[in-house]
Amino acid sequence: MRGPRGTDAPTSAYAGGYDAGNGHRTGLPEGRRPVEALNPANPLWGSNGIAFGPDGRLYVAEFLGGRISALDLAGGGLDVVVPADGPVRSPDDLAFGADGSMYIADLVPGRVWRRGPGGEYTLVCEGMENPNGITCIGDRLFVNEMKMDGRLLELFPDGGEPVVLAEGLALGNAMQRGPDGCLYYPHMVTGQIWRLSPDGGVPEMVADRVDRPVAVRFDRGGVLHVLSLGPEGIVTRIDLHGTGSRTRVTSGVVGLDNAAFDAENRMFVSSYASGGITEMSPDGRTRTIVPRGFDGPYGITIDLGGTVYAADHYRVAGPSAPLPVRPGSPVRPGAPVLPGPPAPGSGHGEARGSEEGDVTSHLLAPFVHGIVADGELLHLTSQFGDVRTLDPGTGSLRTRVSGLRRPLGVAVGPDGSLVVAEAGGGRVLSVAADDTVTVLAEGLGCPTDVALDAAGRVYVSDERAGAVFRIEPDATTAVVAEGLAAPQGLTVQGDTLYTVETGRRGLRGVSLTTGASWTEAEDLPVGTAPRPVASPTDAESELFSHGLPGLAPGFAGIAAAPDGSLVVSGNAEGTVLRLTPSGPR
Repeated sequence: MRGPRGTDAPTSAYAGGYDAGNGHRTGLPEGRRPVEALNPANPLWGSNGIAFGPDGRLYVAEFLGGRISALDLAGGGLDVVVPADGPVRSPDDLAFGADGSMYIADLVPGRVWRRGPGGEYTLVCEGMENPNGITCIGDRLFVNEMKMDGRLLELFPDGGEPVVLAEGLALGNAMQRGPDGCLYYPHMVTGQIWRLSPDGGVPEMVADRVDRPVAVRFDRGGVLHVLSLGPEGIVTRIDLHGTGSRTRVTSGVVGLDNAAFDAENRMFVSSYASGGITEMSPDGRTRTIVPRGFDGPYGITIDLGGTVYAADHYRVAGPSAPLPVRPGSPVRPGAPVLPGPPAPGSGHGEARGSEEGDVTSHLLAPFVHGIVADGELLHLTSQFGDVRTLDPGTGSLRTRVSGLRRPLGVAVGPDGSLVVAEAGGGRVLSVAADDTVTVLAEGLGCPTDVALDAAGRVYVSDERAGAVFRIEPDATTAVVAEGLAAPQGLTVQGDTLYTVETGRRGLRGVSLTTGASWTEAEDLPVGTAPRPVASPTDAESELFSHGLPGLAPGFAGIAAAPDGSLVVSGNAEGTVLRLTPSGPR
């Protein structure tokens, strides 16, 4: 089905009937929960390298989407031209040669591809480490590596061994030929801009103390623009071939990645952190061309004020509008209060939010996939192996544990300890207030999420085993539900346990009193997204790419809201879903 602006991404029209006019499903079977999306589906799964093609369209590499889309700026159409099911797995940057061929840096597999004018694919090079910045000078092709001690190489699409022009790059990235004919590229780690003749020689540093440079781009007048990867959306202009003056503007686009200038010298920028395409004026004002959204979302949680937080791969983000809260609950100022009697059931860098339309960024955080609210705090798991605690009020971020193997779901125990599902290690862990780690259970297949009931008993979903287990005091496990299809997100509301059954794209309810189970919702946009993800059975082969985040398994989280509703990560389309109570069964 066609998605926003003509993409092939799923829309919010869930199978089984959906009224696009009011955002709610229609014709629900008895007992099913009504479903609404709290934000529009994301048209772009992250937007990384961008470049204008010979047809005048703006081409966008979607690293997390595993595809490349083309944007018609005049008509607004957005079409997938390199699909996710083709040979390219993780496109991070792209460039066009003199004959109209598209060259693609495929980061995680370490390959560079040529897509000819007729649509045919040819492998130009393999065996590189994090190929990223790519550019053409006529029919010559240059690529650099985004890694410490990376290389800058010239490649030969028609055959021939690559030629190494420079070594020692401190995380190279988007580069371009300057007015003087040299190649310009950033060192992301050191905050420097370097240049090198395309015929080799000794590299020369031309600018230092530049804010977190991720890309260098020259406008039509030859002025160098350096993009920052930080939360402020900083762009530094350096008149290298004129007065040498610098000016710096702040756009507010979180996680800038790349830029392109059209024939009228209008600047368009992309965001690795939230996708989208934005036109940026010289004074920093912006105009949204393609809206930004979620990269996942992955784990999800709700604080006492009704604010929804999602772990979103590169950041903590959430729908801009808070959920209603029950009267009598502690209320964050400005949160809407739900009128009437309490609903059935019970709720269980920089932290200042950056408004992005329907989605707000709260914090840039690497590879964050699990999250849980705990009073004024948020606890996060990163698939780099960390468990951390964030104070959104002060922005302080404290590492509690490191060195774990793909920690995912996280919950808070009655004593304030953290319970963590270590998916790659097959364990469930407890992290005490003093950061002491205790193993609660081990030998599991792929523990994905954890939840606790009112008595403090721990439950874990095992995606590989297709089951939910209760962890007993003696570290054994008891089956609560089995025969499930890839259960992931897990929460307890009253005496009912809910799990997101991603293999069947549904929500399963299980009575903790009787053991009965039922389908609570179906045809949800969860599970395998229309993009490449690492297999949960062999995730670590692609999880890291030479020390940087690679591809990650999908994770559809769930949380219970203060008003009795549930929120679910619609990770197959980039939405947060709200499932309201369906009434007596």
